[in-house]
Amino acid sequence: MFGIPIKYDEPVFRPPAEANSAIIQATIGCSWNRCAFCEMYTSKNFRIRKFEDVRENIKKMAVLNGRIRKVFLADGNAFTLSASLLMPVLGELNKHFTDLQRISAYALPTDILRKSATELREIRKAGLRLLYVGIESGDDEVLKKVRKGETYTSTAEGILKAHSSGIETSVMVLNGLGGKEYSYQHAVQSARLINQVQPRFLSTLTLSFPYGLPHFQSKFDGDYQAMTLGELATELKIFIGGLDLQASIFRSDHVSNQLVLKGRLPGDKQLFIRQIDQALGTINKEDFPETPMFL
Repeated sequence: MFGIPIKYDEPVFRPPAEANSAIIQATIGCSWNRCAFCEMYTSKNFRIRKFEDVRENIKKMAVLNGRIRKVFLADGNAFTLSASLLMPVLGELNKHFTDLQRISAYALPTDILRKSATELREIRKAGLRLLYVGIESGDDEVLKKVRKGETYTSTAEGILKAHSSGIETSVMVLNGLGGKEYSYQHAVQSARLINQVQPRFLSTLTLSFPYGLPHFQSKFDGDYQAMTLGELATELKIFIGGLDLQASIFRSDHVSNQLVLKGRLPGDKQLFIRQIDQALGTINKEDFPETPMFL
């Protein structure tokens, strides 16, 4: 990153919004690494990097002091680190980057719940201001079938605990995750969960099959029926139609998405629905799903 000779444990992933951020691997891999839909860290065994190694990487990047405004802590859920392990890393970042505006990381809801309110406030004070939380779905049945390891309740409690400590969240939902059979409940319950937690940032990605559909079906706890473009668009419409947000920035512009939507909610809600309707109008009638009507 930035032409600095730092050795990364590849592959390295980061959210699209962190494209211009310095990336520091505080952990390697994902501490859970069992989700049926995710292949990102299957080539890695989870481990916590030695603080000395992390500090050395930070020192090497220190030559860019003044240019680095944001830092993303990798890998899959660096927020799994206890406060006692995370705080020294944050301290080093603040020591070497005097113009730092934000530190962020991926997190599981349970990573947040394991920390006390006091610890979370101290972490926020040290500059970690944003957590990316892939909730994937708000439906407990779907979450169980994809082996997420979270529930509606644990997800809501974790995100709300972060918010109460001043840490913002960027929440991600996976369009198509439940397949045809669970599509409607996935959309409705996901919207319900989002309404409860009111994230600062919200995005949708579309389920993809990097190793092929049969591979995913073999990991899905049930009968996964792949969805057509029309069914995916309708699910997205039901999800967005069910949202009741106060002030969230919405993005559906990941490479996995066929339809790009960008804006703010609630202001752009009807615009998004019209754009989805327009997209549905271009899809072959044979592809159009027989699903419950929107609201």
